[in-house]
Amino acid sequence: MSSQTARFSEHKGTGRLLTQRGLFAGPSDLVSKDLYAEIVEGVATRRRETVILEPSARVSGNTYFGRFPASYWQRWTTVKSVAVEAEVSGSGQLAVRASDMEGEPRTVTVRTVEDAKGEHVRLDAPLDKFLDGGALWLDLETESGTLTVSNVRWTVDSPEKIRPTAVTICTMNRADDCLGNLFALADSLPALDTLDAIYVADQGTDTVDSREGFAEVAERLGDKLHYIKQPNLGGAGGFTRGLYEVAGSTDTEHANVLFMDDDVLLEPDLIIRLTAFSNCAANPMIVGGQMLNLLHPHQLHVGAEYAELNTLEPGQPVPHSLSTADLLGVDEETGKPNRQERRVDAGYNGWWSCLIPYEVVKTIGYPLPFFFQWDDAEYSYRARAHGFPTVTLPGAGVWHADFHWKDWDEWHRYFNLRNSIITAALHSPFDLNLLSRVLLAQLVRYLLSMQYGLSATLITAVEDFLKGPDILHDGGVAAMKRIREIRAQYPETKRYAPTEVPGIPSNDISIINTAPRPSLQRLVLLKRIIYRLLGKHRFELGAIPSDEAHWWHVSQFETAVVTDASQEGVRVRRYDRQKMFELAKRGVQVINRLRKEGKAVQEEYKRALPRLTSRENWKRLYQL
Repeated sequence: MSSQTARFSEHKGTGRLLTQRGLFAGPSDLVSKDLYAEIVEGVATRRRETVILEPSARVSGNTYFGRFPASYWQRWTTVKSVAVEAEVSGSGQLAVRASDMEGEPRTVTVRTVEDAKGEHVRLDAPLDKFLDGGALWLDLETESGTLTVSNVRWTVDSPEKIRPTAVTICTMNRADDCLGNLFALADSLPALDTLDAIYVADQGTDTVDSREGFAEVAERLGDKLHYIKQPNLGGAGGFTRGLYEVAGSTDTEHANVLFMDDDVLLEPDLIIRLTAFSNCAANPMIVGGQMLNLLHPHQLHVGAEYAELNTLEPGQPVPHSLSTADLLGVDEETGKPNRQERRVDAGYNGWWSCLIPYEVVKTIGYPLPFFFQWDDAEYSYRARAHGFPTVTLPGAGVWHADFHWKDWDEWHRYFNLRNSIITAALHSPFDLNLLSRVLLAQLVRYLLSMQYGLSATLITAVEDFLKGPDILHDGGVAAMKRIREIRAQYPETKRYAPTEVPGIPSNDISIINTAPRPSLQRLVLLKRIIYRLLGKHRFELGAIPSDEAHWWHVSQFETAVVTDASQEGVRVRRYDRQKMFELAKRGVQVINRLRKEGKAVQEEYKRALPRLTSRENWKRLYQL
């Protein structure tokens, strides 16, 4: 398990390349089988790699994991056709069907079998009518007989050389989650032909190798597993370690590093789908997987996203992409199933699953030592400026904790803000008047909502940006410690059980619901500011649900008990006139400084970028 023993070199391509498996059930019983194959009619039994249709049954692969993203393959790869191969027994019909960008179906090719016994069936489909959108899938049907279909494989002509791939898992005190994903990889190892190595960068105190099952999974993964303990440098430091190790071990510039979070529910086929796409791409590009919501496994987080850099807004859905979509439901406007039919271009891809070719690292360097958040967006936008786009591949998905169940008022908001301003300075017009208005608007809303700790977090983030690139010298370790100490001074940043609210008997707290969003927001904002300055309140005390904790509502309370977004407790926000004035004064001062000094600081970050993203800098941070 040494990090120094791996040598990466290209494999010789032979025959057919597996691009994805045709699966009929997920990696966990938590996941609906309808995401893989839908029983349209009759009775069928769905297992992971086998489906059995009783007489008069129909099963469709026009599902999230069942579809082959033909539009993306036609646009970005050199492949001209794809084949569906399967082992078939019994009698029935296999049909490859296609959609267009509007989702209209058509039949491409059909094969009927009679009394087959383990017959190898292959159906071919050209990739020629999908440029703006559409997908391919396999439908199955029986009449009087039964049909068993297994070992379904979507394959293409193999390129001459296959790039070696290393999976990198960054983990921090989530030992059980990480171990579970290592077992998932071990279970699927026979199908993961292109996977040469698995790096685990363990930055925690509760380490993965302390678990009872670690020795077993290490033995099963053999010399593919490279387990590394290192200082806690956040997500950026954990993921970059994989790039660092591969760059030091590869015999070729053609290699892939696939980032993967430790706390995902893994669909191992993701690795096959992303690596096959990368191997066949006409030019090197970042290939990302999609995120499905772990608490709602049938929900797609977003089809593809981009960031509004100058206004610090990540996670914006690309036009025509699905967003928080029920993959088993229908679009309310069209009445059609929620499918990503149109091909869309991504601005960046989250690092819950994201493949980066080594050519990108060789050209643009390593990620910035951001510690946490915006590292993925910054890297993709930097890569795009050098001719390496990002594609978010439909059907390549992992389940990750739902973002909207994480409270915004946390210590990591510091890194979100600071790093977003740095990213804007590096990759946007950096309109300081616009940026100042955005930050001032955020500050006013936080203060009106009695989020004094969050206001201090914002102010600290802007102050630290203005210190220049030296703030990134230690990779964020000191900043994390300091922001937690700052936030600890503000009581409303702490979470309590709803029956243990300090100083307030739980029976005295009644829910007070919000009015609708004001139509004259500026007028209401001005009124709320005047009332806050005068210390006037409509309500002395009340409980507010998390989805109703808007500034126009919370600003009417002297004390508000607000449900945490995690739904695991409450925060107590109390009006404090002195704190409000102190933070408002500091905030206005630092935002004015940003407006005046921002351009000079921007140049400092641009000059420092090559040094900060160099191999030598990361070697220093890893203490190697």
